[in-house]
Amino acid sequence: MAKLKLGPIEDDKPVKMTIELPAAIHRDLTAYARAHASDTGLSQPLAVEKLISPMLERFMASDRGFTRKA
Repeated sequence: MAKLKLGPIEDDKPVKMTIELPAAIHRDLTAYARAHASDTGLSQPLAVEKLISPMLERFMASDRGFTRKA
């Protein structure tokens, strides 16, 4: 299996948000959580909610248009 872009996830004080996701996105996030657990050696997948923030952080960091403006 190819190496995932998302590495280990640090535990940080969260800010609570409520969002709605399409069912297909939730299914993909659940599958990604399982792959991430396997890739990082976790015994159990992280909750989907724990993946969203690091994924968004990585996406924004790789968006050259955003990093030039930030």
